Amino acid sequence: MKKIIDEYLEQQIKCIQDIKSTLGNTIVEIYETLISAREKNGKIFLMGNGGSASTASHFTADLLKTSLTRDTKRFKAISLTDNIPVLLAWANDTSYENVFKAQLENFLEKNDIVIGISGSGNSPNVLRAVEYANSVGAKTISLTGKDGGKLSKISKISLIVPNNDMLSIETIHLMICHLLTTMIRSSGEPLFSY
Repeated sequence: MKKIIDEYLEQQIKCIQDIKSTLGNTIVEIYETLISAREKNGKIFLMGNGGSASTASHFTADLLKTSLTRDTKRFKAISLTDNIPVLLAWANDTSYENVFKAQLENFLEKNDIVIGISGSGNSPNVLRAVEYANSVGAKTISLTGKDGGKLSKISKISLIVPNNDMLSIETIHLMICHLLTTMIRSSGEPLFSY
């Protein structure tokens, strides 16, 4: 067990070091895109499946509360993974591939942001939603891993975690969301201290 612990933690350390040396500019670009949406009253939609769905929900919560700073506008963030009746209705009446795109068709406007989270980068429902977002001129951001899959190729901003292990990719995705939240909080006086 000690060997498993050491190998797992070393893998995370190496991944973080790789991100530090190669993806800083991408993280800054995502941060600036989020801030721009906040200032222009744009909405931010987040989505993913499985562990990525929980990351979408978690980051939405951080944007709606944890990232608040005094005397600045608030984010308008919506997790497309959280309304179970809507997800099930679209999946049952059409297909699971439509569960995110169909929700975007109700709300998405040109200056909004759509964030797709997919470890493989090949989740059909995330791909379909990002394709739709691109078609209406929204900004699209993806968090992926492995080789980035199809999602990294169609997103306007793509962050590919340099790792092939799904558990590690999901861990790093949440870490990046927390890093972005920390960057947002540092740009003003946080409303809440933790």
